[in-house]
Formats: sequence, structure tokens, C-alpha cells
Amino acid sequence: MRLCGGLAAGSSLTVKEVHLVVGVLAIALNAIAGLYGAWCWWRARPSAWFWRILRAGQAVVVVEVALGGVLALLGRKASGLHVLYGVLPLLVSLLAEQLRISIPQMVLDARGFESAQAVGELPEEEQRGIVVTILQREIGVMALAAIVVVVLLARAAGTAG
Repeated sequence: MRLCGGLAAGSSLTVKEVHLVVGVLAIALNAIAGLYGAWCWWRARPSAWFWRILRAGQAVVVVEVALGGVLALLGRKASGLHVLYGVLPLLVSLLAEQLRISIPQMVLDARGFESAQAVGELPEEEQRGIVVTILQREIGVMALAAIVVVVLLARAAGTAG
């Protein structure tokens, strides 16, 4: 199936070609997020850009999986490994998000705090230390997930037919 509105006048792209381009973009964005996130984790510095790149990479993975679904609906057969490696990044991202959501409570529990309000009673320096710890762990989990997504997508690309 050809898509209208190609890159040059008179040209058009197939769904398979778009799937390939979006796959490369997904690998690139997640690789950048993973590497930049690892650097932010190492430096214990939060970064809005890390989160923007990560979320863009996650969104592109969703588009990539949807395009793979369109190809399947159009009758294009993919190997079982290709489908597995192509869908697993969604699962990895969902699991990482669940872990990220639980990190603040884990940090508070490990330090013996009943709630975030109890942290608010600490001196500002100690509050900041707890917040930095939480952010660093969140970035670490999500950077690692992005790297795993890159490996899975690279394997999907290697099993493509």
C-alpha cells in the first residue's frame, strides 16, 4: 500500500517504508534518552530534556507498533521473533513506569518516613537530598528501560523480513 504525499513530487512511501523509518527514529530517540539519562543519573542532575526525549521515544515506539499492526492487517507476515521483539518495548516501558511511580514511596519507607508531609518537617537541605535521591532513581530506571528498548528494537530490526 502506498501513502500519498511523499518526500518529493510524485513519490510516495509504502507502509513498510514508513515502518522502517519510524523504527530507526524509535531506536535513535531511545538511545539518546538512555545515554543522556545515564549521564544525568551519574551526575545526579534532573533534566527536563531527558524526560522530553524519553517521552518522544516512547510515543514513537507506540506509533511503530501501530504501523506493525497495520502491516499485519494488510496481510504482511512477520516472524514471531520480530513481533515479540517489536511489542516487548511497550511492556518494558509500562513496567518501568510502574517502578518509577513506586520509587518515592520506596525512598520514604527506606528512610522511615510515614508520608511526604513528614519530609516537609525536615530542614530544607535534607528535603533537597531526599528529592534528589528520588529523581536520580527515577531517571536511572527510565534510562535503563530506554536502553533495553533500544536492544529490543535492534533485535526486531534484525529479525525483519
